Amino acid sequence: MKKSLIWLLTIVMAITFGALLYFQIMYLENMVRMRKEQFSENVMRSLHATVGMLERRETLTFLVEDMELIGSGEDYDLSEGESGSSSVSMPESSGIRISYPSPTENVSQRYRHLRETLKSHYMYQRGLLNEVILNILQEAPSRPIAERADSTDIRSYLKTELESNGVTLPFTFSVTTSKGTPLYQTHGFGDNMLDDSYSAALFPHSGGEYRLVVEFPTRDSYIFSSVRFIIPTLAFTAILLVIFLYTVILIFRQKKLTEMKSDFINNMTHEFKTPISTISLAAQMLEDDSVRKSPNSLKHLANVINDESKRLRFQVEKVLQMSMYDDAGGSALKFNVVNVNNIIYNVVNTQKLKAEKDGGRIEINLDAIESDVLLDEMHFTNVIFNLLDNALKYMREDVAPVLEVTTKDLPGNQLEIRIRDNGIGIKKENLKRIFDKFYRVSTGNLHDVKGFGLGLAYVKKMVTIFHGTIRAESEFGKWSEFIITLPLAE
Repeated sequence: MKKSLIWLLTIVMAITFGALLYFQIMYLENMVRMRKEQFSENVMRSLHATVGMLERRETLTFLVEDMELIGSGEDYDLSEGESGSSSVSMPESSGIRISYPSPTENVSQRYRHLRETLKSHYMYQRGLLNEVILNILQEAPSRPIAERADSTDIRSYLKTELESNGVTLPFTFSVTTSKGTPLYQTHGFGDNMLDDSYSAALFPHSGGEYRLVVEFPTRDSYIFSSVRFIIPTLAFTAILLVIFLYTVILIFRQKKLTEMKSDFINNMTHEFKTPISTISLAAQMLEDDSVRKSPNSLKHLANVINDESKRLRFQVEKVLQMSMYDDAGGSALKFNVVNVNNIIYNVVNTQKLKAEKDGGRIEINLDAIESDVLLDEMHFTNVIFNLLDNALKYMREDVAPVLEVTTKDLPGNQLEIRIRDNGIGIKKENLKRIFDKFYRVSTGNLHDVKGFGLGLAYVKKMVTIFHGTIRAESEFGKWSEFIITLPLAE
């Protein structure tokens, strides 16, 4: 599959998942908003009903008091007002005296007399109501708010109205002035620092100087619990998005690995083809009688076959190292306490001739006093050999190779190994990838430097198995240095 097609599918799927998450979140927000509005509407309806009930109760209280006053025998003198209504004088018994018409009166006179009597009764009732209303307007505001709006009554009325509107949450309330100064409040009011509260004016028809404020400490959890069925869908969508992204990453990694393996096979074919062709050509020359008769020619061909055989064996060993890299584990390694200084010294001796052949040298300073480390001797030898071989392989043509190998003690029972060269160096953009499997820094010609891109990956793997760390530092065109840190054996 082409990379462009993978990118196209990735973008389409990412947009799809993004849009799906967006619409789900928007739906959740709308549901929460609707629930809040519905909740607020029910609460405000309950508040207004409670306020109206308190106001009606106060009116009823005044009516009862006035009726008791009338029943006590006191007179109400309802004089004729501006409207021209006639006055009615009530006796001390507080009853309404209605004089019945005389039997000698005719029907017309009786009707007129009865109408006057009913009018007098109506005017009395109207005057009585006006007097009660005037009394409420004059005396009610002067009464203490605690008497007009008792907290027990408010709680009872409010609970009843809230339950009738489907709100069964615990609540707290406070009675305040119109400016927000609290007069009294229930326990727990204001403890949760809620952003939203609900309020309504108490006794709005007699000045509205007080307000009833209600809070619901568990309102948010109640609202979100009513829409929690949407949360699993969001979670599943997010999980699918993560899995999709992880799958895309795996696809790109696999594609990259496939490309690197293809390059490895092509490179390995080239590396194997050259010595095989050389050996085959030398074998064909040995069939020539004139060549067999010449000792110098035989010696030369023997050396060629021997050198190419070594080269072929070395390449095979590199491929075997790849197998070790893939399969190395606790069961495949033989851990022993070994002296790292001794191993480094032996490996350097085998590489000295190669450096001196090119006019260079390897300087060694094994200053570490404690150098016993628990590791696999064979694999650690391969690690040092690979690093030295790379250092000699990537040298500048105009400069003699100079390598520095040092060891020293570090705090915390650590041993440090440094291998520094004066070669071509590594660019910063390549420095972070040199330990990747099959990765080879391009120098313009695929086969100007022999190798499969396995050496440093193998080194990184082994050092990690030995519970150590490795890092690389370099200045392009001047030098490179590899630093290994290993824990000392106890």
